[in-house]
Amino acid sequence: MSAHFPYVGTAYLVLIRDDKILMLRRANTGFQDGNYGLPAGHMDGNETAREACVREMKEEIGIDLLPDNLSLVHVSHRKGSQDERFDFFWAASDYAGEIRNMEPEKCDDLSWHPLGALPENTIEYIRQAITNIQNKVLYSEYGWKR
Repeated sequence: MSAHFPYVGTAYLVLIRDDKILMLRRANTGFQDGNYGLPAGHMDGNETAREACVREMKEEIGIDLLPDNLSLVHVSHRKGSQDERFDFFWAASDYAGEIRNMEPEKCDDLSWHPLGALPENTIEYIRQAITNIQNKVLYSEYGWKR
C-alpha cells in the first residue's frame, strides 16, 4: 500500500472592521519577511482547521475565539516550492480580548489596512485570497503551473 500524499494545513483569521483588515508584517521567520500577511498558523494535527484558528489567534494576537463564531470564507489549494498546502481563511463574528502582537520576534507590525489599498508588500497569495473573499469566491488555487 502506498502512502497518501501529505499536505500542510494553515488557518488564517480575516478580521475586517470599518473597511479595514488586520494584517501583520512578518519578521525573522525565513519566509516572506518584510511582507504583510494575515494572522495565521499551521495546524498541529489532531485538531480541526477551526480549532487551529482558535489556538493560533490566542498565540499570535492574544484574542479568544469560539469555534462556533468562525465562518469559513475561503479555501486555497496552494503549491509551494517544496510542498502543497490547504489554506483555510476564517472570519470571526465575535472575539474577546485586546488585539496585540504576542510574537514580536516574528512580527514587527500588526495594524489595520484599508481593504481598497493593501500594502504594496502584501504576500501575493494573501492578496489573491483577500480579493477572492471580497468577491465571495470560496475556493481558489495558487502556484500551480500547468
